[in-house]
Amino acid sequence: MPFFPDHALGFCGGSLDRAAVFRGDADWVAKKRAEPTAKLLRLNGDKVRIEAGALHYETTIDAEAIFLGIDPDGHAVFAGEAVEPLDNAQDLRSLATEAKLPASDLAMLAQARSLLHWHQRRRYCSHCAHELQVKDGGYRRHCPNCTSDHFPRTDPVVIIVVRSGDDVLLGRQSSWPEGRYSALAGFMEPGETIEEAARREVFEETGIRVDAIRYVASQPWPYPSSLMIGLIGEALNRDIVIDEKEIEQARWFSKVEAQTMLNGRHPDALSVPPPMAIAHKILMDALLK
Repeated sequence: MPFFPDHALGFCGGSLDRAAVFRGDADWVAKKRAEPTAKLLRLNGDKVRIEAGALHYETTIDAEAIFLGIDPDGHAVFAGEAVEPLDNAQDLRSLATEAKLPASDLAMLAQARSLLHWHQRRRYCSHCAHELQVKDGGYRRHCPNCTSDHFPRTDPVVIIVVRSGDDVLLGRQSSWPEGRYSALAGFMEPGETIEEAARREVFEETGIRVDAIRYVASQPWPYPSSLMIGLIGEALNRDIVIDEKEIEQARWFSKVEAQTMLNGRHPDALSVPPPMAIAHKILMDALLK
């Protein structure tokens, strides 16, 4: 049975206290690292070890391990990168799609995956090329040479279902499974509002102009570190002109047809992303006018 309700989003529902007030104190972090109840979550890329249907923790905390937070039982949780492939490893996407773990565990995995990926690629200062020092338990890297600070980045992505009457606009990319359609999406650019980014992406990919836009929900997406911002928009025109460099196809779907895709009962086996994905959530909301 799934651990989260139908249509709950994957990687949401974190329960860790990230202890931002305390993690800047190196002595405090060191004490937490040395506690007998401290535990280490080891990842190899986007894979983690699963034992008896639960996350596997190590009890020896590496000096390089990053601090994630304090769990509801008061235990300090750290994360580290595995050098070798892990036994009984499963990837984060499958764990979320199949709801194999509690929502709080999936959220913690997303946090760990994004932070570890950032640390792997931010070892040297982008200003002076000096080696950086890990600070704040892993939430900051400091350059002792030029004194600049570097912080983990999160890339905002707009993802939107556009409506025209009872129809919804969905698109597909050639790399997706055959018959898969989804909401239109793209990274925000500097100097844009969320609404401006959504209107730009939809017009660039499909030639559709969007008027009113409503926020629905957001979802962390650890590939490697994005925040999906889910929206519903209202179309001003219906003539689709796709940009083949961006998407393979886009089309209008009736409310009835889109509902059969959500239910997994489309006669031509057309589909949409699973319930753990925000595209599923905003499509559901778009159909419930």
